[in-house]
Amino acid sequence: MSGEAILPAGWTPAKGYTNGVACGAGRTVYVGGQIGWDGQQRAVSTGFVDQFDQALANVVAVVEAAGGAPTDLVKMTVYVTDIEAYRGSLRAVGGCWRARLGKHFPAMALVGVTALVEPWAMVEIEAIAHIGEGKS
Repeated sequence: MSGEAILPAGWTPAKGYTNGVACGAGRTVYVGGQIGWDGQQRAVSTGFVDQFDQALANVVAVVEAAGGAPTDLVKMTVYVTDIEAYRGSLRAVGGCWRARLGKHFPAMALVGVTALVEPWAMVEIEAIAHIGEGKS
């Protein structure tokens, strides 16, 4: 693999994929899709907001494990299995966002999908971060 596999401390290694890959000068970090489970791959909740919050926390953990910060996120794609659950939870989702990323808003897309890899998963977030030269 061209690049360095990123695994946050204490996390169970992923099977069949990498949570993140950092490469290049100034380190671009590609964060693989993160769902609402903890570092030991245990579901945190069946609730939409809790899953969103945990997936977002996982994205931040991967970026931080690569030497970056949430403000280094430049692109994010959020996949949800229930657009109405997202729309109905905007205030709570916004609270999760502010707690994890403050007022930092990377380029983003929200995509409705029929299913995710784990049958219980309702949210998956993939992201790209660029860690400035000298920060890694």
